Amino acid sequence: MSGSVRIKFCGIRSLEDAKAAVEAGADLIGLNFVSGSVREVDVRVAEQICQQLESAPVERVALFRDAGWEEVEHVLRRCDFDRVQFHGNETWEEVEEVDLPVIKAIRGADLEAAEGYPGTILLLDHPSEGGGSGKAWDWSEAAELIGQGHDVVLAGGLTPENVEQALAGIGEMLPWGVDCATGVEADDYRKDLEKMTAFVEAVRRAEDAGSVGAKKPGEDEA
Repeated sequence: MSGSVRIKFCGIRSLEDAKAAVEAGADLIGLNFVSGSVREVDVRVAEQICQQLESAPVERVALFRDAGWEEVEHVLRRCDFDRVQFHGNETWEEVEEVDLPVIKAIRGADLEAAEGYPGTILLLDHPSEGGGSGKAWDWSEAAELIGQGHDVVLAGGLTPENVEQALAGIGEMLPWGVDCATGVEADDYRKDLEKMTAFVEAVRRAEDAGSVGAKKPGEDEA
């Protein structure tokens, strides 16, 4: 990982886009298995991506929303993923069933919801629109969760043009990561290499700008 804030590009639908994400500097890529989603990927394509990127410096994340356990197991048997992301109403008990590290999406910076998934990385999406809408929200609200020690991934409407502002708005506490899908897409929901590269560069600029005095959750004051 080239920086403190991990960068995840979600909704990868082809090996070409996966390789482009790696070239751009992604730390994680998300493959969407939500039935009916415009970014849903076929398990055979996902298997090819995971095989081809086995030695690449990127984590592969399988995304599900309210999927049956048999469906989750089927995908994880076929494909070698590093993490699982749940984007629905999955309970803490269901999250705990997975042997891999989990990212759990919640709506906005909901403290009560966050406390329901102790020790889990939380993806904070738009408070009302939910995942995949590409709608921006007040990302600065994440500061409270980060300050209380939660590892969070900022999501929802992030673009190369606004991600610096989003990170600056949190203050000196860095999020675990940022997640982008819509903001780096071209036609047909394909990922755009130039947009992804610009997004990565913007995140790293934001880190550099806030590097003096910046700290992660749990770090002691100097």
